[in-house]
Amino acid sequence: MTGQLNRVSDSRQYGRQINREASPWRQYAVPYVSIMAGSLLPVFVLTGTMPIMPPLGFMMLLGWRIMRPGLLPVWIGLPLGLVDDLFSGQPFGSAVLLWSLAMLAIEQLEQRFPWRNFGHDWLTASVVLTAYLTLAVLFSGATPNAHQLTIIAPQIALSILLYPIVAIVVSWLDRFRLSRTREVV
Repeated sequence: MTGQLNRVSDSRQYGRQINREASPWRQYAVPYVSIMAGSLLPVFVLTGTMPIMPPLGFMMLLGWRIMRPGLLPVWIGLPLGLVDDLFSGQPFGSAVLLWSLAMLAIEQLEQRFPWRNFGHDWLTASVVLTAYLTLAVLFSGATPNAHQLTIIAPQIALSILLYPIVAIVVSWLDRFRLSRTREVV
């Protein structure tokens, strides 16, 4: 008798989760909201004379694009770059251009090398992050010299070292994005 009660309670508990779909709102909004939140987060961190804070919005964009190719359209660098330009302090339009170029470069790389593993993804993100930060210094209006490049070296190194953490956060957010909605009884 208690076995039947346990089976009934198990079927009620797990039966509510059968044939449920993920929320369409979460499926579409989570990647974009997380990228915009990454662009806003450095605003709340005070920095000294050297730039050390990695570009978290760009890193989130890379994380979503590399881990879920095809989720974000190639043209999404334009509107998300506009959001980043509003809060980053860079000249207006630099993130639009650099984010769009990064999306195009990753798209070409994905077509050329369809096989991937985490090492390949990390290498791709490292090259793109290094190019992005170097070009951002050039677009900032500073005179390009060896001193400017040595100043951003810690920011480049920190960005490359933090990419696996960003990839973990993106995987958690992707799991949340695809999780099933629960029925309210």
